[in-house]
Amino acid sequence: MGAHAEHDMGHTVAGWTGTAVVTLGFAVAGAAFVAGSGPGLWAGAALILLGAVAAWTLHLAGRGKATGPRPPELRHWRTPDPAGRHGHPDCLGCRLAGRRTARAAVPAPAGAAAHAAAHAPAGAAAPAPGTSARV
Repeated sequence: MGAHAEHDMGHTVAGWTGTAVVTLGFAVAGAAFVAGSGPGLWAGAALILLGAVAAWTLHLAGRGKATGPRPPELRHWRTPDPAGRHGHPDCLGCRLAGRRTARAAVPAPAGAAAHAAAHAPAGAAAPAPGTSARV
């Protein structure tokens, strides 16, 4: 697996749409600045804001991706993210939309389950593997 296999930054419908609209907004604002046009600057600023909102909306609709590389079968830019509508852990956009997602469970240390089972009161059920005995 080379460096190319791990590269998966923003190749989504949300990423491409947001980038295209924001780039157009910067071009309009730049041309308006050179021409000395106040309304053109406002139009460029509106396009920049529209691009950000469009990318966020598409991300929340499942057309974006979580942080980090995706599995190879989901890397085509038009492939929807199956978990996108439920929210991504540690995603600012998902948190701003009110989607609270649990972080991935941290595995217990190797001997924790055996230690908890050995020290459990008589008749108590042993915890499931990979979970903590603490309540």
